[in-house]
Amino acid sequence: MDIFQQYLKQTGVYGKVKEMRHPLVTIEGLPEVHPNETIIFENGQLGQILDIEESQVHALLFSNIPLEIHTQVTRTTEPISIGVSAELLGGIINPLGAVLGNTESSITAQEKRPLFTPAPGIEARNKINQPFLTGVLKIDLLLPLGKGQRELILGDVKTGKTSLVLSALTTQIQQQDTITIYAAIGKRKSEINQLSHYLKENNLAQQTVIVASSASDSPSIIYLTPYTAMTIAEYFKDQGKDVVLILDDLSTHAQSYREISLLSRRFPGRESYPGDIFYAHASLLERAGNFKHPKKDSVAITCLPIASTVEGDITGYISTNLMGMTDGHILFDVDIYNKGQRPAINIPLSVTRVGRQTQNDFLRSINVEILSTLSQFTKIQNIAHLGSELSAESKRTLEKGKALNIILQQEKNIIPRDVQVVLFGLVWLGVTNFSSEEEYQELLTNLIDLYSKPEIQKKIRNMMEATSISKFLITLKETQEIMNLCKVKTT
Repeated sequence: MDIFQQYLKQTGVYGKVKEMRHPLVTIEGLPEVHPNETIIFENGQLGQILDIEESQVHALLFSNIPLEIHTQVTRTTEPISIGVSAELLGGIINPLGAVLGNTESSITAQEKRPLFTPAPGIEARNKINQPFLTGVLKIDLLLPLGKGQRELILGDVKTGKTSLVLSALTTQIQQQDTITIYAAIGKRKSEINQLSHYLKENNLAQQTVIVASSASDSPSIIYLTPYTAMTIAEYFKDQGKDVVLILDDLSTHAQSYREISLLSRRFPGRESYPGDIFYAHASLLERAGNFKHPKKDSVAITCLPIASTVEGDITGYISTNLMGMTDGHILFDVDIYNKGQRPAINIPLSVTRVGRQTQNDFLRSINVEILSTLSQFTKIQNIAHLGSELSAESKRTLEKGKALNIILQQEKNIIPRDVQVVLFGLVWLGVTNFSSEEEYQELLTNLIDLYSKPEIQKKIRNMMEATSISKFLITLKETQEIMNLCKVKTT
């Protein structure tokens, strides 16, 4: 009440609630108000201006408590904003900056930043030239990503999308010392608690900020969630830190925005979504990228938005919108998932538009070699089913294809990229103990343990500077520490 009177005295204008369609409030009065301006009601609740008409305005109410008709409201003259500081790390906040969970500590903001800001222009950006490693072999070798890339994660519910982003989050924090912002948009409280537990259990919490809205929150709070997360990401980017921003997921965000728009009686478009839904998401995602920095060569906000499909249909309105405004997409296929393959990524239907420019010629040649072998493997396997006699070359391709499918099967392991390349080399050298999943897992564990030794790590990184696959294989074959881990028959 005191804060309301303070702003009323400061601005000298007020309005009254005319109609309430939660979370939308129709207000008479409030002259000279601006879009996205924060307003305050006489009972202390906050809102945000959504639409302005000739004789009335529409505002979003952030609370679940409805207002009475004729409740007074006044301007604050400030855009909707959030306090940001390094103290946010390790915490869970709601989109308005309030601390959630069991913590009793309050966050001291170093500065306030508006949630809705224009994306930086091309003059503020740098070319994407640094790899973004996820620890997932299918991504790092076959669908490489770059720091500053916006890569859509697409697929049905419960097909492994969240597992992928958690692997990327873990790899980036442990190997790259990156800040991670995780926007949990309209999630169940149990899911938010599981995420928090995972981060604490793996010692990742102190490098992470969770911006969470639950399914029971007001649609206006859910709508603000990704914008708050992006604003925090921009703060750490300006501090010279590389940031990973995970938006989980924008399908839920779009549904909340549709609900708000229908209540405000905007003209509905395709699938009843408002006409500006593309702008709402594009203006958000354009704020990510690889940017120039006065103290560093460049700093990046790598954005991984998630979207849900229904029965594998990637032609949905929100899915195609997001595919059009991002730098590629990774498709999780429910049929591949049901066959037991993990991660259930559909390689032919997935795209990375800028990631390959972060690879050198050697890594690109590995990419081509793996895809070519897998394609030949599928064709030869179909012929073999007919009982045809196979040549020695075809039999070698079958062996390589089977071994590749084994190493591409990755459930929870996080594999450093150097180890991924070594695994590829062992397949090409004809490693005999790739005949079963158990033997492969034992080899993988031993390889990762071996890679943790500084002298071996240096050797492998020197091998990675090879100019061709053949030179790499020669060096690998001469590395006795790796060869001792497996039985090798050279081909």
